[in-house]
Amino acid sequence: MVRFRVWAPRGKTVEVAIAGSRIPMVPETDGRIDGGADGHGGHGGQGGQGDHAGWWRADVGSAGAGTDYAFVVDGGAALPDPRSAWQPAGVHGPSRVVDHGAFPWTDARWQPPPLASGVVYELHVGTFTPAATFAGVIERLDHLVELGVTHVELMPVAEFSGRRGWGYDGVDLYAPHEAYGGPEGLKRLVDACHARGLAVLLDVVYNHLGPSGNYLGRFGPYFTDRYATPWGDAVNLDGRQSDEVRRYLCDNACMWLRDYHLDGLRLDAVHALLDRSAIHFLEELAEEVKTLGAHLGRHLVLVAESDLNDPRLVRSPAVGGYGLDLQWNEDFHHALHAVLTGERSGYYADFGTLADLAAVLRHGFAYGGRYSRYRGRRHGRPATGLSGHQLLGCLQNHDQVGNRACGERIGHLVTPGRLRVGAALVLTSPFVPLVFQGEEWGASAPFQYFTDHEDPALAQAVREGRRREFAAFGWDPAAVPDPQDPDTFRRSRLDWREVDREPHAGLLDWYRRLIRLRRTSAALSDGRMTEVRVAFDDEAAWLVVERGPVTVAANLARVPRRIPIAAHRPDALLLASEGGVRLAPGAVELPPDAVAVLGDIPEG
Repeated sequence: MVRFRVWAPRGKTVEVAIAGSRIPMVPETDGRIDGGADGHGGHGGQGGQGDHAGWWRADVGSAGAGTDYAFVVDGGAALPDPRSAWQPAGVHGPSRVVDHGAFPWTDARWQPPPLASGVVYELHVGTFTPAATFAGVIERLDHLVELGVTHVELMPVAEFSGRRGWGYDGVDLYAPHEAYGGPEGLKRLVDACHARGLAVLLDVVYNHLGPSGNYLGRFGPYFTDRYATPWGDAVNLDGRQSDEVRRYLCDNACMWLRDYHLDGLRLDAVHALLDRSAIHFLEELAEEVKTLGAHLGRHLVLVAESDLNDPRLVRSPAVGGYGLDLQWNEDFHHALHAVLTGERSGYYADFGTLADLAAVLRHGFAYGGRYSRYRGRRHGRPATGLSGHQLLGCLQNHDQVGNRACGERIGHLVTPGRLRVGAALVLTSPFVPLVFQGEEWGASAPFQYFTDHEDPALAQAVREGRRREFAAFGWDPAAVPDPQDPDTFRRSRLDWREVDREPHAGLLDWYRRLIRLRRTSAALSDGRMTEVRVAFDDEAAWLVVERGPVTVAANLARVPRRIPIAAHRPDALLLASEGGVRLAPGAVELPPDAVAVLGDIPEG
């Protein structure tokens, strides 16, 4: 027997359609708001609208795991369950009942490594391997273990229209994408990661839903016209009946963490979660996840993507914060990218000097209330008191690569030497570092924006929107690849044959050595930004970062430089990106586009 539930406050009648029959549902009167088939979609709560809060249910004795079903509101079309756990026929097809308790997990004693001392690896399931599946990722997990990363971050996997896409246009938020391997495939991937000591984070999108297959509005007021987002209708987090919408999202987060054994979530573009409630949705979500973690006996993390430079995201609610664990540090990426590449278009107009990079390393943000020329106003809030472990830094990520006109990686834009310098500055920074798929060997494949929309009008709208977006950066709109062209997707797949070839193998070894040093050095694992000392010369193009006994010296000039540093012993050279590095009293001599990591080695 399966108990089907759905929140449909707009319906006068609701039916569940199974095997050609339509079974009437009855309004709930007990205030429970578990959703989906047999309650697998939610974990309970209290209703607040009239006698039944808009919830309907039906008990079907003949249904069980594997049963296909749909909901019918007021005699209309059969629609997927808003909390569907499985969409085997895609976003427009019926939902399928899943028994989450049936999977043979092997990770009963699993405890994730602390993210604060970890290294995150971001990957896209569809382009990480030729298989484009969860199973394909499993085949490459040993590579990640040998690299030394601790956390795998999956780009969104919720069901979206078509077979290929970045995942940020998901519409069935509870259902893993069928083309990747569905619910079973994701569970096998997480179980395999845990068996290798790798934690798993999942990117989730709560600020909007995709345009194709989005049927939530047929059921209830999930969206609002009070706000707007660049990607679609804003989610109703503070309007009438928003309690149930917030519950839908909180239950979704807990479902991923509980039923799929995930270790944390990356929350996409939280600045677009527009909410004027006294208790912001993010604070509510953080409290729910904290409670779930206590119940499960393991720490669950929430990572925010935000460009607001607002430390309240990660401060405790006791001091007016939202209580998240970590936020992406856009300033660090932008400052580093602008210094390495010389680019000054778009938001890079606010960066370009070593002084900007030094400010980020010392204070967390370059813009903590300063005037931003790009925005035409002051931007950000001081990060005073934050640990570097509450900020995530990177040289590349899916956005900063994929949202270029042609999806170029930074390795396509700078010399091999500068690429190594950039890697060293990320992996010796006080921030939690992130590596984007293929970055560690300088993958030649771009990461371009690709879609698989069935609606020709929607496909054309996406093409035109991308071209308009790139005009702001001065890029030629005609050079933008067609997102709908399958070749755009195929070009973005990693070529694993490169790993054993030069110069890729040499760069991979550099990343492995940097990650090993970071994870074994107490100084590099220290998140206290107050302990970071930075010296630089913008004109001579050199930078020195001191982190306790460890010194990182970088020469970004086109000529060799003698760079002043604190005195080190002659055996203090731990890592060097190039040959020809020489230590002298109070200085280090570096070739062009080179970096050295120095550290006093204790006696004995």
